[in-house]
Amino acid sequence: MSFDPNLRPSLWASERQMISEINRLAALAHWVLPGLSEGRLLTGFEDPADIAAFYLDQGAEAVAIKLGPHGAYYRTHLDQGFVAGVPVQTVVDTVGAGDGFAVGMISALLENHSFADAVQRANWIGSRAVQSRGDMEGLPSRAEMSAESETAFASRLAPTGNLCRT
Repeated sequence: MSFDPNLRPSLWASERQMISEINRLAALAHWVLPGLSEGRLLTGFEDPADIAAFYLDQGAEAVAIKLGPHGAYYRTHLDQGFVAGVPVQTVVDTVGAGDGFAVGMISALLENHSFADAVQRANWIGSRAVQSRGDMEGLPSRAEMSAESETAFASRLAPTGNLCRT
């Protein structure tokens, strides 16, 4: 099970209640996918490595922290790293970026890719999402995703050739 906090503070009676309930739910997930600002608010930690460690200590198997155009930091019990963002010429709408990231993560993990490779796909799909209006219009078709996977994962290069795994 994946969990993206997608915080909406105005829907909660208090910030303290929101933090408590969101973290309780995150502790039930296999994969936790917060943005950096969400992770900072929810954990009290500033550094992505500390935020990820918090969720691993709560029971998550793996954590990917979205860093916007800068990419993502990921951590599992066995591995950690940073995957750079995929550059885009024009950002049209950021509404679907997080959803696109989750689509990339979940689809790659369900296809038995490594967590690091899933973050690569997530960054690529998130970068596509911001180039169109709406929350799903920029998502790739299955054929586009398969072609991208063959190119990116088979050669171990990033989807655009600009993304490096460390």
